[in-house]
Amino acid sequence: MISRVNKHCTVELQALPPRIGQVRRIVSAQLRYWHLDPLIDLAALGVTELLTNVHQHAEPDKRCTVEIDFMLDRLTVSVRDHDPRLPTVGDAATDSTHGRGLALVAALSSSWGVRERHDGGKVVWFTLSVPQATPAAPRAARSTETAVTFDRPALGLPPLDEPAFRSAPVRLRPAALHTHSPVRATVPG
Repeated sequence: MISRVNKHCTVELQALPPRIGQVRRIVSAQLRYWHLDPLIDLAALGVTELLTNVHQHAEPDKRCTVEIDFMLDRLTVSVRDHDPRLPTVGDAATDSTHGRGLALVAALSSSWGVRERHDGGKVVWFTLSVPQATPAAPRAARSTETAVTFDRPALGLPPLDEPAFRSAPVRLRPAALHTHSPVRATVPG
């Protein structure tokens, strides 16, 4: 019997559009592994918004770290980068295609925030409440391929159309069950 399951996952990457799609798939697979399927769409959308902010705004580089932590009744997703400038919630015009990311993260999460780091960077994070456990129905057998599908748009938003999903699927191994160290996945780029 397994007495402790690792509840932490870390992914280091360059916040470039193809890598953002890969991280979405990694986050989705990890949440499936932790049996947090109801949170997949919200977590994937939130991490996409935070990584897009790093891609669009972070200076001098786009290196960042995504961490997901599952603790009791909440899931925390955070993105750490090296840019000292703190993000702000913008007031986007109705016809603007930019400026709504943090407002969207605030709307989909239980809480969110930003904290400065001692090394001059910052961490932007959000939490999602974990639904109360219900008796589990038998899980359908899954293929070894990892795919992310959005059967229903989160928060009434249109489905995301990302060319990054046309790339080759990322093969994932489940997190080590008996280790206390975080799972580390490095996405080159």
